[in-house]
Amino acid sequence: MPNSPAVEIVGLVKRYAGRAVVDGLDLVAERGRVTAVLGPNGAGKTTTVECCEGLRTPDEGVVRVLGLDPLADAVRLRPRVGVMLQDGGLPTGVRALEMLRHVASMYARPRDVAELSERLGLGSFAGTTVRRLSGGQRQRLALAAAIVGRPEVVFLDEPSAGLDPQSRRAVWALVRELRDEGVGIVLTTHLMDEAEDLADHVVVVDHGTVVAQGAVADLLAEADDRTLRFVTSPGLDTVALTDALARVAPDGTATDVREVAPGEYLVTGAVDPRVVATAASWCAAQGALVTRLTVGRSTLEDVFLDLTGRSLR
Repeated sequence: MPNSPAVEIVGLVKRYAGRAVVDGLDLVAERGRVTAVLGPNGAGKTTTVECCEGLRTPDEGVVRVLGLDPLADAVRLRPRVGVMLQDGGLPTGVRALEMLRHVASMYARPRDVAELSERLGLGSFAGTTVRRLSGGQRQRLALAAAIVGRPEVVFLDEPSAGLDPQSRRAVWALVRELRDEGVGIVLTTHLMDEAEDLADHVVVVDHGTVVAQGAVADLLAEADDRTLRFVTSPGLDTVALTDALARVAPDGTATDVREVAPGEYLVTGAVDPRVVATAASWCAAQGALVTRLTVGRSTLEDVFLDLTGRSLR
């Protein structure tokens, strides 16, 4: 179906032991766009993607990939979809380049293996068996295997995990190139900078449902405009500091102070020069030396933590 989205999910429900890990989730990923699906561990994003890949059977709802059912139409979909699993899912006893050539041979119009190998730097370990590859090398090989068949949709699970900065840049450039070729890309990642840099559309999932979605710029525009971060003594009275900042904040605005890590504080809201000066002088009055202070705009990580919480699960 040429005009259908890359992925379309309506009312997806998936239960394990009677508990819904995905609970009425709706999602659309368009062709020629990178859709990042973000969520804390246990939020349901992996199960959602596995339903799209035909690895799980939904209990309720509709899942369509390129307009087709991932289970009933698996044979038709298989040559049109690329899947990169976080653990690679690669046969461990085969040499790296040998495996990639074998995968390419299963497609009617594969990418040039030599060119793809050069783009992802596979040559340095081409003759090494998969079991002896480092985590980053496996990631690059898994990506190559996922896209060598020229798929119309690619599912990428943590594509930058374990990569050095050079490899990461090469992977990001290739993802952008795939998008520009019209490939629909569904990206799951815990790296907020990766999502912020690559995604055209972000879907935040928590407790099995979508809690926010939109372009990165739109999500950031809805967040507090500026943030103040500073490092000093742990355990300060954030309520008292919030009250002190409220007295100098611009009319009709508010600030919020949180200790996001021991000794690291985040002020969000109406951050202006008076708020910065008051925060520093208030710390000085408590005998707390500020060792680092930065002012910036909210990041996607700030938005993500505000939506899904800051405590460990």
